[in-house]
Amino acid sequence: MALGGRLRELREQAGLTGRKLAESLSWHFSKISKIENGKQKPSEDDIKSWTKATGREDEAPALLASLRTLEVQHAEWQRILRGGIRPRQNSLAELDQKTQLFRVFESTVIPGLLQTSEYARARFAESIRVFKLANDINDAVAGRLKRQDIFYRPDKRFHFVLTEAALRFRLSTVPVMLGQLDRLVSISALPNVKLGIIGFDTQYTAAPWHGFWLYDEEKVLVETYSAALNLAQPQEIELYSDVFSELAAVASYGRAARAIITRVMDEFAEQLPQD
Repeated sequence: MALGGRLRELREQAGLTGRKLAESLSWHFSKISKIENGKQKPSEDDIKSWTKATGREDEAPALLASLRTLEVQHAEWQRILRGGIRPRQNSLAELDQKTQLFRVFESTVIPGLLQTSEYARARFAESIRVFKLANDINDAVAGRLKRQDIFYRPDKRFHFVLTEAALRFRLSTVPVMLGQLDRLVSISALPNVKLGIIGFDTQYTAAPWHGFWLYDEEKVLVETYSAALNLAQPQEIELYSDVFSELAAVASYGRAARAIITRVMDEFAEQLPQD
């Protein structure tokens, strides 16, 4: 319906009635109404013809992106995880294989590709509890760790930006958090990985509203409590790319980033029993 509404706007802005547009396209006039009211899904050729007839061919790329992602743009977790958590890891692995440049921002959690098995297990246990899923946690953890083989592909590049809060949120036990932070230090040494940390004392230029993943210039993945949002319109990708650049610009890297991680590790270590 949203896609049909946008097409209606283009027709009205061009000063065309539904019948006039149908005549110019040699369509039955009822097709215009069905598309505009979300009762008929337009084809790619339909959209190209529509934008040409209304003098808005510049809108075609965004509209075509909307058409191609109609089924997955807002995918509820209950539907995504219906078959268990492992199939979701398999689908992400397929996306990983197609992507050359990963740009990832997370404000509250360690990204899946950087997770240790213990930290990942805690995250999956939460999903199983919240969404009342069948317990395939062992397979899910194995799938997530298998995805991490991609770090050793020389054709892949990774740029992660995390907030200090993501390092500190107690989403598992202290020993697990210590192991996870140590993993961050290790993986930051890989030649194709750039890891930035935004410390608490940093002045932001763009607010860290939520985490997101940029896959090349093709797709943005945003995960909410209820759904995974798959954004593919050019203007959406451009917006998130610009926001990522702003967040990345204020992050600390290299020795400074490791100093933040080490400081958090030392504070966690003080919470362990002295013996």
